[in-house]
Order: sequence, then C-alpha cells, then structure tokens
Amino acid sequence: MQVEDTSVLERIENSEAGEDLIARGYSRRQIGRIAALLGGGVALAGSAESAFAQQSAKAVAGAVRIGSNECWTGPLPAGAEAAMLIVAKGNWYEPDGEHAKLFDAVSKVEGVPVERILAWPGSSDPLARVPITFASPKRGIVTADPTYESIWRTGAWIGAKVTKVPLTSDYRHDVKAMLAADPNAGVYYICSPNNPTGTITPVEDILWLAENKPKDAVVLVDEAYVHWSDTPRAARLAVERDDVLVMRTFSKLFGMAGMRLGLTFASPALHEKMMRYDGRQVTNMLPMTAVACGTASVPLAAQIKARAAQMVSAREMAIAHVQKRGLKVIPGSHANMFMVEWKGKTPKEMMAAFLEQGVQIGRSWTAYPQMSRVTVGSAEDMQKFCLALDKILMA
Repeated sequence: MQVEDTSVLERIENSEAGEDLIARGYSRRQIGRIAALLGGGVALAGSAESAFAQQSAKAVAGAVRIGSNECWTGPLPAGAEAAMLIVAKGNWYEPDGEHAKLFDAVSKVEGVPVERILAWPGSSDPLARVPITFASPKRGIVTADPTYESIWRTGAWIGAKVTKVPLTSDYRHDVKAMLAADPNAGVYYICSPNNPTGTITPVEDILWLAENKPKDAVVLVDEAYVHWSDTPRAARLAVERDDVLVMRTFSKLFGMAGMRLGLTFASPALHEKMMRYDGRQVTNMLPMTAVACGTASVPLAAQIKARAAQMVSAREMAIAHVQKRGLKVIPGSHANMFMVEWKGKTPKEMMAAFLEQGVQIGRSWTAYPQMSRVTVGSAEDMQKFCLALDKILMA
C-alpha cells in the first residue's frame, strides 16, 4: 500500500515543476513517486523498496570485504584530520563557507568553473534526479548492459522506458547502438570506467553521442571510478557543452563511502532544472565532516596516484592468479573491480563457497550470468582471495 501526503502532491502539482512534469506525461501517481524519491514527504511501503535499495551486500563480520567496490582503507589522512577538526564546530550548519572551499578545490584540480559544480550527499540522489528531470513516460532512458543499475530502478519506478544495449566486443558502451535503440530518449547514461566491467568508453565516443542525440536530451556520464584511469576524462565536456552532466563520488578511491559526498559537473541551467523539485534542499544539507574531508583530499595528487597504484598492483596480481587457474576475466579493467567467469558453479554458489573461506565477493549481472564481480582490496585482501580460490577449486 502507498500512503500519499496529498498536501505535498498538491504543492508539486501547482508549481512550475509540477506543470512541467504533467506536460511531460507524468500521472498524479507518478508525481507522488517522484516526490518520494526526492524526499518530498510521501510514505512508501512494499514494492517501493526496490527503487531505493543500494545493492551492496551486508557486511559479514570478520570476512574480507571485496564485494561492494568500497576502498580497502579509510580517507586520506589529511582528509580524516580535517573531518575530525570540524566536528568541534558541529554546532554551526556551515562554520566558514565550507561549500565554497570544496568547489574552489575541485575547480582548481578539475578545471571546471565553480558555477558548474554542485555537491550532493553521495550519488544516489542525482542518479534518481536526472532521469526524473530529463526523461519521462514519453522520453526514455538508454544505458549499457551490463552497467550500474540504479537508473534502471528509477526508470521503472517513475514509468519511463529503459532501453538496455549490450557492450561492444571489447566491452565499451556502444554509443551508436544506444542512439539507434531509442533515437528520442531523454537521457543517455554512460558509466566509464563501467561498473561492473571496469572498462573505459573513450571520451571521443561520448562526444559523438552528445553531438548526435536529440538536442534537448542529456548525456549523463558516471565517473565514479575515474581516479584509477589515466585516460582523458569527460569533465571537459560538462564545461564545453550544456547538454552533458558528469558525476563524481568520494565513495571509491577517497575511502569515504560511509561519509556520503558526491559531485556533479554541469551547466547552471541543467542544475537549476534538477533543483526545481525541492529548492536545493538536498544539496544544502551536506554533512560538514564529509565536505571538509573532501576539500582536504582533492588536492593531494601524489597520494591519490599512490593509492591508485597500490590497488592496480593488487588487481593485476589477483587477475593473473585467476587466469592461471584457467578462469576467464573480462580484460581492460581500469577500476577497483574485475569480472571473473566460473566453471561448473553459479555465482551464487561461488559467493557461498568464498564466504566459507572468510571472503565476501560481489554479485553477478543478468547480462553475464556466469560471472561475479570481485572488488579489489589491499594486497593482503587479494592474497586471501587467491588462497580461498585455490581451496575452492581443489575441493
């Protein structure tokens, strides 16, 4: 049963944002669901849970945690120190222009003008807000398959068509096939490096899609894992164009998953459209500990590179070990994960077998039903993974 706060719905319906939603084909019930996704005050139960659920498995005490793409260590030391120091000023909503300090630090590192940067409590909100703002029952969402499925769940919840297009033979997003699959979509979503494959879609391909899609559609580029890649980034497209929106998160390499901090780079006009539903309420309610930690961490180029190199070394060691055991690994990962194909057992069975060895690996995707995603942890974590694999294969 869904319980609706009619006063909230009436406020939305009678606003400019509500008029826009109705004009784009949303029903009253769908507007209620939108209000729920964006914290508008609608209480939900039952089937609604799937629209919100993160797919990270619950941690098992004592196990090696390489299942949810978290970083194996906490924030960079300077970031952790900044977060602890600002706790003493926790009586203030914003002690001393912390948002501006974060935007200035990011702007200097990424070359994105401050006016094109917005911060969020993680990535979940913008991943829901973008399809709500730019897709609709009349304008669909196009993604790769496999990729991170959050936007699929949002599309299903709000009633927008979701079209899934297989990756290319070398595991890139097939941008031409994506456009052909739905030439009138409102949102084209690209995750690069991709989750779960870790593979890169070249910026040139993303630019082609931006130049050939419908003019009023947007390209959403999810760069959650970009800090493990040396390839050109899509941030410049969000500077040069007004129809590309790039997402970043501090949950991965920066080791801040539990602190909840993310960014979007986009034109002010795109951000304004996304804000119509709640008047910047979400972006103005960030935890100052996360903001301070992010601000202190962003400029630490040498430490970021060193942390990435540690993970790459552990990843390549683990992949080599898996391949020596005769198992296939999807090539070309530039992220803290890889996909391995099992022989004779299902991913579910392998998850259980690894857990018996004290190792918690990731899940499978419907596009690759015989494969599991393995997060890359520390060198010690991956050595334990390799030992557990040997025991399982010899059993």
